[in-house]
Amino acid sequence: MARAIDGFKPRAAQVEMATAVGQALDDKVPLVVEAGTGTGKTYAYLAPVLAAGKKVVLSTGSRNLQEQLFHRDLPTLVKAMNYHHPVALLKGRSNYLCLERLGLLNDSVPMLSAEGLADLQRVRRFVPMTHSGDIGDIPGLAERSEVLPLVTSTNDNCLGRDCGHYQDCYLVKARNKAMEAQVVVVNHHLFFADMAVRDTGFGQLIPDADAYILDEAHQLPEIAGQYFGQSQSSKQVLELARDLRLAQKVEAKDMAQLGKAADQLERHAQDLRLTFGHDSSRGQLRPMLARAEVAQAMVRLNESLAFTYEVLKLALGRGEQLDHCFERLVGLRTQLDSVTRVEEDGYSYWFDCTRLHVSFHKTPLSVAERFSVELAKDEVSWVFTSATLAVGDSFAHFCADLGLSKCRTLQLDSPFDYSRQSRLCVPRYLPETNAAGRGRWLAESLADTLDAVPGGSFFLCTSYKVMNEVAEVLRIRLNRTVLVQGEDNKVRLLERFGQDGRAVLVATSSFWEGIDVRGNALQCVVIDKLPFSAPDDPLLSARLEDCRRRGEDGFARVQLPKAIITLKQGVGRLIRDVQDKGVLVITDGRLVNRAYGADFINSLPAMPRTRSLQQLAEFLSTLE
Repeated sequence: MARAIDGFKPRAAQVEMATAVGQALDDKVPLVVEAGTGTGKTYAYLAPVLAAGKKVVLSTGSRNLQEQLFHRDLPTLVKAMNYHHPVALLKGRSNYLCLERLGLLNDSVPMLSAEGLADLQRVRRFVPMTHSGDIGDIPGLAERSEVLPLVTSTNDNCLGRDCGHYQDCYLVKARNKAMEAQVVVVNHHLFFADMAVRDTGFGQLIPDADAYILDEAHQLPEIAGQYFGQSQSSKQVLELARDLRLAQKVEAKDMAQLGKAADQLERHAQDLRLTFGHDSSRGQLRPMLARAEVAQAMVRLNESLAFTYEVLKLALGRGEQLDHCFERLVGLRTQLDSVTRVEEDGYSYWFDCTRLHVSFHKTPLSVAERFSVELAKDEVSWVFTSATLAVGDSFAHFCADLGLSKCRTLQLDSPFDYSRQSRLCVPRYLPETNAAGRGRWLAESLADTLDAVPGGSFFLCTSYKVMNEVAEVLRIRLNRTVLVQGEDNKVRLLERFGQDGRAVLVATSSFWEGIDVRGNALQCVVIDKLPFSAPDDPLLSARLEDCRRRGEDGFARVQLPKAIITLKQGVGRLIRDVQDKGVLVITDGRLVNRAYGADFINSLPAMPRTRSLQQLAEFLSTLE
């Protein structure tokens, strides 16, 4: 590799990890590896995987990381190792254009804004030029464009083999290519969606493999819970109503009752959303369903679903779209009944309310039992890796969450010299973590420190309220660009941040991980407080109650390990290369005045620590 890749230098930790991965591929004992930032873990698992010549599924945490792995890292190693087997990239269905649904828009286009109509033209111009049908390749198409639900399919509205475009379907072609490939790159959401589909007995989404390499593995327990549970959203009802109108205009123009049923469904789904208040929120579902206005809205929605069922029965056989709407309606009613029967043990029943929709969720408190079934399969190798899996030097939390009773573990420290490259400061005289106006206070007190940073800074917050308070003050106090999460999409924000070189980016959880900014563009990371999950988080409260029943300490078993791993992710944004230098500021006094603060400190890189912003300024003055 050193001969084939410019600038490549072997690293002892990387070689050690590659050797361990090779052993796991041979002896089938699951391997759990925490590889500190700078280890080069991607090459460390790719090299032995390619050398083994086995059928392998590589899964990572997001579509961005998935594309980076497939388009940058994998081709480099394929070339270096002279690898000749086919490789494939496979995404979830919402990433591919649906020719059937695009064709429906030729007959009837729903009300769209001027931007939506322009986006639809972009999609239509793209179709003759694409081989993959990947919507991410459409120039100028916004990530949240209103046309995307109209030109992509869902599990609910896909016609499958009954579709007239089945032979030309981009998703089918991508899946076929993946089935034939030796190395398939997916993301965790697709990985667990495949498990959920297999559980139903209706096929599979990704191929069987000899080995599964799961990168960014710290995300697995939470994502698995989403797929091993059930969810139902008012959005699905609205989408059914919309598709029902489209189908009626194309396949049953004489059945006006279908339009009336769709209108009623839409109205009652929106009424249900309004009973949850105007603001975004989440919480326990059981007490909400007991409220009179919510219960009445549920009755009206169920009556609308029953009425639509009777009307659609009369339209069966008149067209594929109408028949499929009927099947979706049956599944929707069954699922709604399941997620609102809130008595079953072992699950958390909760709701999640956005500005437009309300979702009901039934999530298992543990995925260990279900996932251990996968681990028990013969002749399959498993590798789990991330920069953040251990709490201190223990993998017990991660292994228990995934049901990894027998595995080999390896903890590799980062090769970076943190004592030379960094400083950690927990300033004195901090306000309480729940104090009113805390974000403004922090921004005022840290403005001079941020101004002393030669390069750029991240100000990472644990709530949108604090984020907005911080941004408001910094835009007044600092004579440099202040970027704020949500004011542009993530990719463009990071591009502007890197190009500016001295900007301050104020953000929340989505910038705590998967972000790689090297060099002077990022020389300071501020973290507003230790990232404990909100105590009113419904899934957390259900898990804590489950611990209490079993006589366990919920704080030590659930809250503390999760917060430590999350903090390690945020801290990992700072030093990304051997030449990087920077400062970390954590504005939470609990790190030094609570006993559990030592658990956090012991899990972080060995940075020299100070409580003085003046000493921090002296270190900053030595940076370029």
